[in-house]
Order: sequence, then C-alpha cells, then structure tokens
Amino acid sequence: MRRFGCLTLVAAAIVTALLAGNFLYGWYASGPLEQQRTVIIKSGSSLAMAARTMESEAVIESADSFLTRAKILGGSEPIKAGEFEIPAGASNAVILDILQGGKAVQRLISIPEGTPSILVYEKLMAEELLMGDIAVPEEGSVLPDSYSFERGEQRAAVLQRMQKAMDETLAELWPNRTEESVVKTPEEAVILAAIVEKETALARERRTVAGVYSNRVRKNMMLQADPTIIYPITKGKPLGRRIRQSEIAQVNDYNTYAMVGLPKGPIANPGKASIEAVLNPAKTKALYFVADGKGGHIFAETLKQHNANVEKWFAIRRERGEM
Repeated sequence: MRRFGCLTLVAAAIVTALLAGNFLYGWYASGPLEQQRTVIIKSGSSLAMAARTMESEAVIESADSFLTRAKILGGSEPIKAGEFEIPAGASNAVILDILQGGKAVQRLISIPEGTPSILVYEKLMAEELLMGDIAVPEEGSVLPDSYSFERGEQRAAVLQRMQKAMDETLAELWPNRTEESVVKTPEEAVILAAIVEKETALARERRTVAGVYSNRVRKNMMLQADPTIIYPITKGKPLGRRIRQSEIAQVNDYNTYAMVGLPKGPIANPGKASIEAVLNPAKTKALYFVADGKGGHIFAETLKQHNANVEKWFAIRRERGEM
C-alpha cells in the first residue's frame, strides 16, 4: 500500500508538472500572427475587451486562455489605449507587455517652414487619423517642424504642441538677440522672420535678407516685400498670378509698399532659423536685393546698383519668355 501511495504521488506530481509546463508554454510560446499587424485598443477598454478584439483579429488564439494566463503570469499594470504594433509570432507575454507599456504607434505630421496658418489648419483637418475640430490658428503661432501623433488623438492637442513649441523657441532665442536686431518684442521677431522666410528659401541668405530689412527699418524706409502684398488677398495661399499694380498701391495693414515699418502681424509661420536670422542679422550695408535667376538673390547698397541688377533680372525673364 505504501508503495502504491508513493506511485500515486509521483504520478500526480508528473501530471501537475505537465499541466504547469503547458500553462507556461501557452504564455511564452509563439502566437498565431504570421505578419506584423497593428491593433487598436479603444479608450476605456478592459483587458477582457482587448483580448476579445485580439482574438477576433487572430492576434491571439483564445481570449479566455490569454486572460487566464494574464491573471497569473502577467503584471498588474493596466493596459493602455491606442494603436499598437504587434510583431509576427508574438507570444501572449509579449503582447501584454506591449499593451501595458503603452508603446503606441507614432505617426508624423510635418509643417514646412513658412507655412501660413490656413494651410496648417487644412493639413490638420485633412489628417483622417486625428479627431475633433479646430479653428484656424493665429498666424505666426505655430513652429514649423514634424510632430508625432497617435491614431484617434484630438487635433487640438496636436496644434497645442505646435504652438507650445513656438512659445518655447521664442523664449529660448529672444535673450540671445544682438545689437544688430531692430525688433523690439518677440512678436515683432516673428513678423519680420515670416517676411524673411517668404523672401528666400536659401539658408545661406537668411541673415543677409534679415540684415537688409533691418537696415531699412533703421532708415525709416518702406520694406517693400512682395509677400506682404499677397497676404491680405489670399491669407497666405499662393496667388497663382503676377501681382497687379493696383494691389501694389493698395493701402492696408500688411502692404509694405504703402507703409513704413513692419506689418501689423505675421504673414506665415516662420521656422527657427529665420527667427534666429532676424535676432542676429548679418552686418551689411545692403538696402536692396533682387532675384539672380539661379534661385538666389543679388544684394546692393545703392539704388543705382539695384536698378542695374533689376535690369539683369528682367533680361533673364525676357529670355525665359516670362515677360
């Protein structure tokens, strides 16, 4: 009898070990997913709801099996909502770690330097993975950059990050302005930087263009920046045609051909480099510049020099059939 009892205990131990091994195997073994897939866990979902979702999408074999093992072998941390990338063959243990760690898929939305606020608005509203409505942001309040977002995130939250980035950039750069700068406030820095942004796409020219406009401000000259004519007409969108003489003569708070000093507000959202340029403009005597036909500009100190440069530019345009 004693021997029989020992055999029974041994058998029971073996069965228990097999069951335990199978239990552990079911938690750590590779799962059924053959290819990487994203899974969306809705806000407020419980672990049970998430398990049902994953079972229906064949990410796991059994929601009940997953839940049973998760209660015993998984961590106590709650799962996060969001869109999660599940690798091929992910085990139940790996999947729970992903959901609890909140490693949601990140996407990017990019705002190029010099983008006007109306186009920032349209880009955010066109992103189908974002939610909610926003108003057109205040011009010059957004820092152009690439921003990460998650599926289902509120557009207002993404816009807030863009505007916070601009506030932080101005706070960082403003104390480092030089004596060459003519702007008196961070707001004026954004206004002038937006003009510089629109006047040149070349990084090497930014500080020189800023130097020209700074010289004009000091001498109480009109800035005569073409983009400031266009802004009241299109609110920053492309004009799609040449500027008319009547528009050049139009008097408003933006047209720097009809007023002295800075316009009343920015004409776009300038990037960090253009803000840095107006806070530390190049030391130059130039007061004028015109396109050189090669994507850059020719700078001049006198009106006579400038007029000669303009004639060269007109000759290039006539040769191209643009005039």
